[in-house]
Amino acid sequence: MEDLILSEGQYRQLLVGLRVTLSVLGWSFLLGVVLSLSVGVMRLSSNRVVRGVALVYVEFARGISSIILLFIMAYAIPILFGFQQGSRLLLASLALGLNMGGYGAEIVRGSILAVPKGQTEASIALNLTPFQRLRFVVLPQALRIILPPFGNLTIEILKGTALVSLIALTDLMQVVSIIRQQQLANQVSDVTGLFVNVLMIYFVIAQVINGVFRLAERALDRRFSSRPGDLPTLGGPATAAAGAGG
Repeated sequence: MEDLILSEGQYRQLLVGLRVTLSVLGWSFLLGVVLSLSVGVMRLSSNRVVRGVALVYVEFARGISSIILLFIMAYAIPILFGFQQGSRLLLASLALGLNMGGYGAEIVRGSILAVPKGQTEASIALNLTPFQRLRFVVLPQALRIILPPFGNLTIEILKGTALVSLIALTDLMQVVSIIRQQQLANQVSDVTGLFVNVLMIYFVIAQVINGVFRLAERALDRRFSSRPGDLPTLGGPATAAAGAGG
């Protein structure tokens, strides 16, 4: 059991790497959410050009490997365009955020399509603008469908942060590599304790993400269940009664 406990200095090193990992995850998530919502809505646009641009982005983001995208952002683009490499943390977040946006856009598109058409027709009858329909009618209902797969996608992005060590960013896995080199220099061959600790760190973060999304789902469920009743569907009893009264 003692073999699973690291030294205080090693835990401090892991904490430094953990901060970088969480920073990459946070910025990637924010960019991914913005791209997912924007591109997901663009995929449903009536304009063929807008739909085409969104489709090209989605297929590119989903079709290219995250590792390749990281190297393109960190090395290929600065060399091709002749400018100095920027913050590696920012570049890594950009690469993972672009990847998340491609998958997230399809989740958003599918969720919006899953909202009953009667809701959109009712909002049109109320003379709401397209933005108002999306903001107040469609997205609040689609959000209940979006949240579960988005939680899974966020955990996948967490796993993807382990790749940023390949562009020399001192994240959790890069720190593990440094500690491993120190152990080899001290002739320590057992790596079980180190990797068990790292496994538990990733596991705890994933469970926290899972818990946050579950709380958000429950909050949405309470919000919708607390309403006095559902809106009458077009052609339903309420509509028939109104017609008879007229």
